[in-house]
Amino acid sequence: MSKAETGREAVLNRFGVSRESGQRLDLYVSLLLTWQARINLIGPSTSDDVWTRHIADALQLLPLLPRDLESLADLGSGAGIPGLILAIALPIEAHLFESNLKKGAFLREAARQTVARAHIHSTRIEHAAADAARMKVGAVTARALAPLPKLLDFAAPFLENGAIGYFHKGQDVDAELTDATKSWKLQLEKHPSMTDSRGMILVVKEAHRVRR
Repeated sequence: MSKAETGREAVLNRFGVSRESGQRLDLYVSLLLTWQARINLIGPSTSDDVWTRHIADALQLLPLLPRDLESLADLGSGAGIPGLILAIALPIEAHLFESNLKKGAFLREAARQTVARAHIHSTRIEHAAADAARMKVGAVTARALAPLPKLLDFAAPFLENGAIGYFHKGQDVDAELTDATKSWKLQLEKHPSMTDSRGMILVVKEAHRVRR
């Protein structure tokens, strides 16, 4: 069994992914690597570790999400990590916001072939406020998108409409939190990342702007 196959089995078993969803994730990974040869969807050095570096990074949100989650918004979706992967692993609807047209084309093709309930919005996140009120999603996700203060600006329309935020953050998370609390009153949880020893998953349950 190759390293990639070993990684795949370990990831699927760790997060209890069904056989059917595992097969759909196989298709997603195949498409990702094919498109990666033409456009930069993931870091080139991580192509050999897609399952452990990217798929697992998305799936680690599974035990944190509400059991009754019906829909989510993924900001700056890029390659669909984590939003599209979650929509493949779970029977949920995903709204993927990605302004890069080439990446949007990949997301549409990947959603089509994996039969994921995903809608791709080719618009800048700053313009998503009107969509947030209409969508009423239960979760908003983002991975490596922006420092936390800016990320909260992007996510605010969804958080204000009842969504919980699930944000992948790196080694600078504490400094970002210190900076964010100058402008935001936050109710959140910190969970150590399962894929990055220096990273965290921030679960933002409430975010209110501090009035000056």
